[in-house]
Amino acid sequence: MKKTNLLMQGLFIALLVFAIACNNHKQEKKVSEAPIKESPSKAKEEKLAETKKGPVINIGDTISLKRLVLTIKDSAATMERVSLKLGQVYGVKLAAIIKKNNLKITGAPMAWYKGPKAPFFFEAGIPVDKKPAKLTGGAFIKEIGVDSIVVAHFYGPYDLIPQAYEALRDWLKSHKKIVKGAPYEIYVDSPVDAAGKPKDPYKVQTDIVFSWK
Repeated sequence: MKKTNLLMQGLFIALLVFAIACNNHKQEKKVSEAPIKESPSKAKEEKLAETKKGPVINIGDTISLKRLVLTIKDSAATMERVSLKLGQVYGVKLAAIIKKNNLKITGAPMAWYKGPKAPFFFEAGIPVDKKPAKLTGGAFIKEIGVDSIVVAHFYGPYDLIPQAYEALRDWLKSHKKIVKGAPYEIYVDSPVDAAGKPKDPYKVQTDIVFSWK
């Protein structure tokens, strides 16, 4: 759980940096809050109450849209490093390529993860309207075609997202479908508000997508 929380913290930073870079905003100041002292028993009770609340997962089968996704592949030894690299990929490297090639962003940030264990291999991308004239900086174009997919619309703390993957696998099994290709995540909503503060995770949508045949 600690590792997934660190990843979500990194995603907070990555998507915030991404939004700033793509909108040509000036660097925003971090908002810090004074620590609130709580008794250990109260903090433990609140944490327990929070963990008891499950995520909201809505599953539906549909057809994927054709997309061109500008991506960069990377790896990291720890989740802390994944977090830092996501920030660099979304907010610096891809943002620079998009700006240099006059590309238009056509969708929310996406990511593919090869597995839950170290070393962590991932590919982070942003949908764009066309292929760049020249790919630089280790960037690739991933083409997503029209395909049969099942999607889990997930709302809740990111450390509970394995439940969405499990629900999707159960759906595929019950419908006698076979997974086709690697699943991916789409960060539909930014997990932070305009001031950089984390939103209520139950109001933040992340889509997990499985293609099937």
